[in-house]
Amino acid sequence: MASFVDEIMAQVIAKNPTEKEFHQAVTEVAESVALVYDKFPEFRKAKVFERMVEPERVIMFRVPWVDDKGEIQINRGFRIQMNSAIGPYKGGLRFHPSVTLGVLKFLAFEQVFKNSLTTLPMGGAKGGSDFDPKGKSDGEVMRFCQNFMNELFRHIGHDTDVPAGDIGVGGREIGFLFGQYKKLANQFTGVLTGKGPAWGGALIRPEATGYGATYFAAEMLATRGEKLEGKTVLVSGSGNVAQYTVEKVNDLGGKVVTMSDSSGYVYDEAGIDAKKLKFIMELKNERRGRIKEYADAFPGVVYTPVDPNLGYNPLWNHKADVAFPSATQNEINERDAENMVRNGVICVAEGANMPTTLEGVRVFLDAGILYAPGKAANAGGVAVSGLEMSQNSMRLPWTREEGDNRLRGIMKSIHKTCATTAEQFGTPGNYVNGANIGGFMKVGRAMLDQGVV
Repeated sequence: MASFVDEIMAQVIAKNPTEKEFHQAVTEVAESVALVYDKFPEFRKAKVFERMVEPERVIMFRVPWVDDKGEIQINRGFRIQMNSAIGPYKGGLRFHPSVTLGVLKFLAFEQVFKNSLTTLPMGGAKGGSDFDPKGKSDGEVMRFCQNFMNELFRHIGHDTDVPAGDIGVGGREIGFLFGQYKKLANQFTGVLTGKGPAWGGALIRPEATGYGATYFAAEMLATRGEKLEGKTVLVSGSGNVAQYTVEKVNDLGGKVVTMSDSSGYVYDEAGIDAKKLKFIMELKNERRGRIKEYADAFPGVVYTPVDPNLGYNPLWNHKADVAFPSATQNEINERDAENMVRNGVICVAEGANMPTTLEGVRVFLDAGILYAPGKAANAGGVAVSGLEMSQNSMRLPWTREEGDNRLRGIMKSIHKTCATTAEQFGTPGNYVNGANIGGFMKVGRAMLDQGVV
């Protein structure tokens, strides 16, 4: 196993020397795929994994736009079309200053496995820009989105590549992007997901990732005779994923005590109930304010600003039973993971993509806690995106209840795949191996069937 992983990583690092996030994502999956290569030598012979780590297509382009002062601004746009073996490329667009080629390649790579696990026919992709929508007027965001789409529209299509929203790309941004696509392509087609409900969007799309992660955690807990009811829960982030994780945890009887943004986090021992969550939704979705305002609005809440010199995140150092990291990549390091285990956390379901470092993952696995990687736990978002694609193709809407039921069914199916696959490959209870191998096998078999292309 070690020799295969070392060999693969030497190749990946030599070709992509500065892309640390991508190296991390590939390492984690390679350790699982080594088990497949031992059992199915045809995959090794066809170099399936070696082909999967190389994107099918990488698009990078200039995005010039004019701000409200009449100044010309220049950003970079990207689309990483990673793998289309099982369906059209599918994955979000991220608008954030942290967007680089390496970050998007890791996200696109993860997306291949995530989409495979949903059972829906979707390939893997990711895209976006280093543009920051925070602090920008609606006019500035619109002009950027229109200029971004002026190039992107050449590379997407409902049977080619169907982007969705991600960090920094919500309903407003999807609306501007779609409007420009419709004008350029002269067609109304389901080429973007996350659309408004009045013009083809799924009624449960904003909720999907958070709800899905919660359903997955509930399935994991059930394997040990436990429920979310009565559990104390840590959540990071305060965007869509975090918000709807809190909503669903509340529905299932749990108590969430933390939320965060890039400036710091709040700890509310009494719990973030429906009324308090409504305040956060208005704060973040409409006023685009900072989480500190929550601490000012409610008594007994402790706000802790980010301290980059600490070496760990104090949010993860509170007594709790369940954790949902829902902010960004690498927000849980080895020390954070050790703190969580020591403070009684028995279940971690990743609402974000790769929020735990490799060292942190090993701490969770060694401790034997229930740990679900993002490619399994947060697959609800892309699953509902896939359902939105189906709705658009049929030109038939589904009710909110039907969408939620289908989502719950998909998350149950993903959990079953992860659990049974982990057992089949001799690592029962290891959801990392289960998710990686379960996603890999479906895509790998399709690649074998389709030849060397």
